[in-house]
Amino acid sequence: MMKSATTQEVYCTTREAAQMLGVSLRTVQLWVESGVLSAWKTDGGHRRLPMSAVNELVQKRMGKNQSGAPAAGLFNILVLEDDEDMVRLYQMTMSAWQIPIHVTFVSSVYEALIVIGRGEPDLLITDLKMPGVDGFEIINLLRNDEVLHNLDIVVVTALNQAEIEERGSLPADITVFTKPVSFDQLQGYIKACLTHRKSMERKNGD
Repeated sequence: MMKSATTQEVYCTTREAAQMLGVSLRTVQLWVESGVLSAWKTDGGHRRLPMSAVNELVQKRMGKNQSGAPAAGLFNILVLEDDEDMVRLYQMTMSAWQIPIHVTFVSSVYEALIVIGRGEPDLLITDLKMPGVDGFEIINLLRNDEVLHNLDIVVVTALNQAEIEERGSLPADITVFTKPVSFDQLQGYIKACLTHRKSMERKNGD
């Protein structure tokens, strides 16, 4: 750790931050790249994180895993992601959003289908490239299902458009976000879904 002579702020390395937060080094790097944690680079290209930001994250945002039975009236989101670091990033970021959502995380298509079978979510967020049965296959399965074909689906992937096309493309109504995902854009999309649902509820109530 080091202290700035001008601001008296104490800084730590990404590895030290990972140890304090109980996450992997890659998770901290993802948080920095996504703007969740502030950082600056030394002349040698090494990241330094202010301890105040790390401590705030420990106190306010870690451990807020939105799991368990969803409360009535919440917007239910199912996230299919097999990368544990990405799951932690989703958990930590989405738990801080001041919107009425409930998020369930699964790491395989098999688990996702079990959750969907218990009750259709309002939104599925899925990666595409996963071992075994991947995101392409669950999307095709859902779109060909008489009951679930209208399920709102968002893809978050590291694949580019050409790579997606090589795999057979995606339905035109699928929204695609590229990794590293912009959580501001994702939150905006979910807020738009919430607004649409409220509008439909008012319309049906008339």
